[in-house]
Amino acid sequence: MTIKLLVLFFAPFLAGLVVYLVPSAKGNSFKLLLVFAGSYLFAITVTHILPELYRQHREVELIGLFVLAGFFLQQLLEYFTSGVGHGHVHEHDHHHDHQHHAHHHHMVSALMLLSALCVHAFLEGSMLAQPVTMGFGYDVNAVLLGIALHRAPAAFALMTVLAAQLHSKRKALPHLVVFSLAAPLGLLISSYFVESKLLTETGLIYLYALVSGNFLHISTTIVFESSPEHRFNAWKLGVAVLGALLAVAVEYAI
Repeated sequence: MTIKLLVLFFAPFLAGLVVYLVPSAKGNSFKLLLVFAGSYLFAITVTHILPELYRQHREVELIGLFVLAGFFLQQLLEYFTSGVGHGHVHEHDHHHDHQHHAHHHHMVSALMLLSALCVHAFLEGSMLAQPVTMGFGYDVNAVLLGIALHRAPAAFALMTVLAAQLHSKRKALPHLVVFSLAAPLGLLISSYFVESKLLTETGLIYLYALVSGNFLHISTTIVFESSPEHRFNAWKLGVAVLGALLAVAVEYAI
């Protein structure tokens, strides 16, 4: 578990610190990284997590309901994060209008943004708790890689947005630390709940289904957002296929 905790913390934390070296998240290489991460996450969800969920539980219609609920829960969280959760960066502060209220507004919006992202990260961490519940075919390392690939760009986008909102990278740093701790806490707390029988095995299966719905929303949003007006882009298509192939390789070749 120690390795999982370290990966969950340092993947977003170190990625967030990159904002000190690369101030903008608008480069084409960053978008290609997002597409790769999104494609991997989508493929690992549909080829690995969902099949294992259905294999391990007979009440398949309830699993579907929880996947659906997770999908729309993520849609709700997107309302508060404006897409930062999947690495999307919006413009802020058009000519610094209404400066008297700007600082208070930015502090409130920064806290809302951080809270929504932490809820999602906490749920992601729970995906790695008690992998034995999912059966011997469940490769927790494949899921861990998907979470790390997704959280790293999200952390970089978070720092980019907060540095602009708070007008200081130093003030944004504590938010990054809190965000980086959310997924490890999700893993620790959900593991404790299972071990102390506060969360049943069936409950954990449904929690996995809920987070799978989150993953489907995030990954498909990344891929669709990367192609505005759905124009064909060979580079992005190629990177997306590579991400999916990596997930397939992890699932079937290892």
